[in-house]
Amino acid sequence: MIKLLFLTLVLTASLFADKVLYLNYDKTPTRVIKGEIFPVTLKALSTLRDFDDIEYNFSNHPGLQILDETPVREQKGKFFYDTFHMLVTQSEAKLPDVNASIIAAQEYNSTQIKGEKLNVITLNPKKNFSNIIANSFELQEYKTTSYDNQHNIVVFVATAKNCDIKTMHFNNVYKQGMESVTDSYDESKITYFVVIDKRLEYFTFSYFNLLENHYELVSVPIIVDDDSVTTQSDLKPRDQSHDTIKMYIALTISIVGLIIILFRQKYIYLIFILLPLGYTLYLSIPEKEICIKKGSNIYLLPVENGTIFETTPREYHLPKEGSVVNFTKVKLQNDKIGWVKNEDTCTY
Repeated sequence: MIKLLFLTLVLTASLFADKVLYLNYDKTPTRVIKGEIFPVTLKALSTLRDFDDIEYNFSNHPGLQILDETPVREQKGKFFYDTFHMLVTQSEAKLPDVNASIIAAQEYNSTQIKGEKLNVITLNPKKNFSNIIANSFELQEYKTTSYDNQHNIVVFVATAKNCDIKTMHFNNVYKQGMESVTDSYDESKITYFVVIDKRLEYFTFSYFNLLENHYELVSVPIIVDDDSVTTQSDLKPRDQSHDTIKMYIALTISIVGLIIILFRQKYIYLIFILLPLGYTLYLSIPEKEICIKKGSNIYLLPVENGTIFETTPREYHLPKEGSVVNFTKVKLQNDKIGWVKNEDTCTY
């Protein structure tokens, strides 16, 4: 019996002889929301004075995505507080099992701790929810232009903090898409577009504010601009459907002006001839066409890596509606407006 007790003490001493790192979870949330990004802090104590670093390996964390490769570290006395950020991806999740090792000249045994199950809440939002869960969400700029006879296109730039902004999505819109994104849980930025009904005066949606613990509304006023979605000036498509009637009216005014001059002999009435004739000449000028190569991409917006909504099946000759740097605005055969890269236009 004494020998067995002695052997147990020897084995226990050998197990803890090389333990130089003590680890536990320090700050963990009591409740998280599916789609939320939250911080988790590990508290570490090393019995070594000189070492290079502490290395962490995570395992067995269903429903969680680890966002940091290296932690944000704060040292208080002999303790190290290492904070990682994690994203809840499922309705059930648990904290990771952690294996921590000291990086030093001599090799030491690693330390392990188990992660506990998290209390995950799944939101039940209204239809106007944007799928954004964040500490804050702010519109930086927005612009509305005509898309076709029934729809407008709204382009906006927004920033958010503590947010997986790539998940943005709207219900009940005709089209939507992400044009660019700067993704960081600290502060992210997105350029997004939605194609909506022309009858709407506001585009309104909600996001969930984590700090206030409730939904907040964001409203974009629909003010249709004559220029393009870029900062450079552009041309609004000219409606030529009533040009023939307009030309007849202008010619009629010119004839009336000529009759007045003949009867009253006052040449000031020449203005009633020159102005309508000038307007008639303007209307008679055909729209400038450009040639687009077969297989060219037609973009929704004049931006690199933008959304492609059509690819030309053959060589097209389309009315040119304007241009910005590297892009030309064209009117498609279905009366929609698109953008083509200048490199995809024909050169003869």
